[in-house]
Amino acid sequence: MSKQSPYLIEPSSKVNLSKLPTADTGNFSSEGFAAPVLEKYRAQLSKLQEILYAGQQQAVLIVLQAMDAGGKDGTISHIFSGVNPQGCVVSSFKVPTPLESRHDFLWRAHQAVPPRGIIGIFNRSHYEDVLSPRVHKLVSPGTVQQHLVDIVDFERTLHHSGVLILKFFLHISRAEQKSRLQERLDDPDKHWKLAQSDFQERKFWSRYQAAYEDLISYTSRKHAPWFVIPADHKWYRNVVISSILVGAMDSLKLSYPKPTFDPSTVKL
Repeated sequence: MSKQSPYLIEPSSKVNLSKLPTADTGNFSSEGFAAPVLEKYRAQLSKLQEILYAGQQQAVLIVLQAMDAGGKDGTISHIFSGVNPQGCVVSSFKVPTPLESRHDFLWRAHQAVPPRGIIGIFNRSHYEDVLSPRVHKLVSPGTVQQHLVDIVDFERTLHHSGVLILKFFLHISRAEQKSRLQERLDDPDKHWKLAQSDFQERKFWSRYQAAYEDLISYTSRKHAPWFVIPADHKWYRNVVISSILVGAMDSLKLSYPKPTFDPSTVKL
């Protein structure tokens, strides 16, 4: 996997989100210059996904985490707009259902892991169980730490089973979150996106940042790396994630399967 991204969190790194950029735009001066680059990555991703789907040699799991209004839905719709829906599955993780709560915390995540040949996207993920419960002190620090250990083992098992794991934290500033929430309040067509919890959880911003720092620091491993993506500018977020995804999938050296017969013998 390519190690070129400046947003990769190397294993054993101690993360301090306050020191990582939220508004970086890299070498792009505006969205207009980035647009054709994003289109190029979309085309490459479409081709790589076709080979992945055809060969069924490996799976790809993309984990998206962010603060409320961080842009998870927008990331999915803008980056994967050219992907064949047959080969891409999105799983959203909300408050556990009564049945899910009766199982181990990884049960619902394991059921949603993509099979070989498929790109799976987790819109929120198994990491939710070491975020909100910790922030609201519903579980002990020991339980949180054990969950992190379990997650590392879980992701290592997936890696050994042929799943490429890429985890993205969409890093927005508190001011940008406020701006996006206000935009939703001002637009009646966006009220469906709002929940009372969005405003209640905002009060716990610093606790969530600390929780994310600890989980990213502990669980960014070679087999399942975290990338902290500057996400104040949506267009730059899309370009960066697309670049990382295309680079990682290209490094898999995927290939089409061999035909089961000799096509040259067929005459129509």
